[in-house]
Amino acid sequence: MTETWGLLPSIIGLAGAVVVLGLAGTRLARTADELADRTGLGEAVAGALFLGAVTSLPGILTTITGALGGDADFALANPIGGVAIQTVWLAIADLVYRRANLEHAAASLDNLLQSLVLVAMLSLPILAYATPGLVIGWFHPATLLIPIFYAYGLRLMRQMRQAPMWSPRMTRDTRTDDGEDRSTSSTRRLWTTLAVLAVIVGVTGWVIGQAGLGLIAVTGWPSSVTGFTITTIVSSLPELITLLAAVRIGALTLGVGGIIGGNVFDTLMIAIADAFYLDGTIYANVGPSSLVLLGGTILITAVLAAGLVVRDRRGIGFEGIGLPAIYLATVGGALWVG
Repeated sequence: MTETWGLLPSIIGLAGAVVVLGLAGTRLARTADELADRTGLGEAVAGALFLGAVTSLPGILTTITGALGGDADFALANPIGGVAIQTVWLAIADLVYRRANLEHAAASLDNLLQSLVLVAMLSLPILAYATPGLVIGWFHPATLLIPIFYAYGLRLMRQMRQAPMWSPRMTRDTRTDDGEDRSTSSTRRLWTTLAVLAVIVGVTGWVIGQAGLGLIAVTGWPSSVTGFTITTIVSSLPELITLLAAVRIGALTLGVGGIIGGNVFDTLMIAIADAFYLDGTIYANVGPSSLVLLGGTILITAVLAAGLVVRDRRGIGFEGIGLPAIYLATVGGALWVG
């Protein structure tokens, strides 16, 4: 890997990044909410495209750094860990939103379909892990399927919005997107604001990535577990802050959609990791702990999808307890295997 920062610069950089993201997070969520109404995309799709893309920038930079540095376990674990920890953020948001279970209130077929697409995308690295001999150039053909699955998932979402065949039951706790455009800003200004915020988050994400790698250098943990925990926690702070901001302004579907959309973008980073890892296919150079991390993350996503279907009305629901529990068990299993 490239030379990392020292401990003190890492702590200062991380603290400063948290402050910047705290100031930008609410504005980012509000801008995405306004663009959802202005473009007619809806909160779930806007959360996936706008919040998901912007808040995934820190993880992209950290993944590329690990891949170019030749650390296969770290490069693969970082996007997988991003999916896992960002889903756990929903359990934290459940505690903040006291009116009802968040997955109940943010009922959306878009988010449910995205979760299923995410499970499909996460299954591809497992197939690649089992077939390391299949190589095109220096990467695995399964890497090419990851963005194809993503593009087809977007097509399915568009078809579902145009002619929905199912709809969630509306209750007094359900918060839907009324689609009414209340923004007084011009469309150009909204897009400009989103672009500026993307640059701020991207630069701040680079700082988070460097600070995270600096902290990693003093832990001595295995690369896969470190990439799954420390680095992803600090690089996923934009997702947590924008989620809490969206919940605070009442854009629940946007917030949940931003998390799931960010998870889909993080899964795309697996393809980026394989492309930037130049010592052969990345799947042939990772240990069994990476398989444990993949399996645990798929289970986490499946529990989230189940929560969106069952829609407990009280408290944090079974998924609010299950998500952090599975995350901790996955980390423990990876440590035990690795």
